[in-house]
Amino acid sequence: MNLRSHKATGLLLALVTLWPATVAAQPLPAAEMMPAPETNPTETVILGRDGGQRLTVPVRIGTAGPFEFLVDTGAERTVLARNIATRLGLVAQGTARMIGVAGEQQVDLVDVAEIGLGARSFFDLSAPLLEGGNIGADGIVGLDSLQGQRVLIDFDRNRMAIGEAAELGGSKGFEIVVTARRRSGQLIMTDAVIDGVRTAVVVDTGSDTSIGNRALQNALVRRHSHQQAELLSVTGQTIFADIGIARRLELGQLVMTNTQLVFADAPPFERLGLARRPALLLGMNQLRMFHRVAIDFAARRILFDMPEGAGLPPI
Repeated sequence: MNLRSHKATGLLLALVTLWPATVAAQPLPAAEMMPAPETNPTETVILGRDGGQRLTVPVRIGTAGPFEFLVDTGAERTVLARNIATRLGLVAQGTARMIGVAGEQQVDLVDVAEIGLGARSFFDLSAPLLEGGNIGADGIVGLDSLQGQRVLIDFDRNRMAIGEAAELGGSKGFEIVVTARRRSGQLIMTDAVIDGVRTAVVVDTGSDTSIGNRALQNALVRRHSHQQAELLSVTGQTIFADIGIARRLELGQLVMTNTQLVFADAPPFERLGLARRPALLLGMNQLRMFHRVAIDFAARRILFDMPEGAGLPPI
């Protein structure tokens, strides 16, 4: 058996769900945590990259920082590394259960009065604590800090912009626009087709690889592999996955060929109600192929800027 290792941070947190056990303060709804649009113009920040080529941004916690946080469009919650919480004197106010890529785990929660991303601030977050060594960064920016906005990732210029769609140029320059539906804050593209199999797809910038569920693996009956990958969760847990290749992945007019996937019984699929139908978490190994990717949470659309010479398939 041939083993490879992949970091699946987004996923592991990607679809984090918290069940309070002894929580002093409940997390605020996402809408309450968003700043008022009229006082927060479009903000552009320079992106970094961790060892797995996932995206990081500088983040302030109150007046402290900047700290390097992963950008995870699959994570329901913003997460803080335990060593940063200790450094800032933040004391756990309760515990909760977290769903990750490799299972469930009890985590401590801290109250964070303010997190700043560029000129934008998000207030009164209840953040899970994880070990910084497992995250590979100082924390994770999740959906509770991104909802209601467009997130524009420009790989060519190494920048990310957050703001209203009109402020960020609308659909100009994007060859592919895919409509998605919302579930648990996630945007799910339901019209994808992988080697003839209709598949639900979630864009997950926190994972360095694309992960399919067992329903997708079983539907791709011709895809057999004797190789396995070990997915490393930010929670410190691991899960084994089978490696496979998708000859053709279609998202509307967008077509990707010879895409490497891994297949696993990852709990986030169950969380999203996708465990029994073919589904895929689309990771950074595919997203890096584009000039730009825009995730428009307000309009429920995903937009792709194709590289030159890629072209579009005939309709």
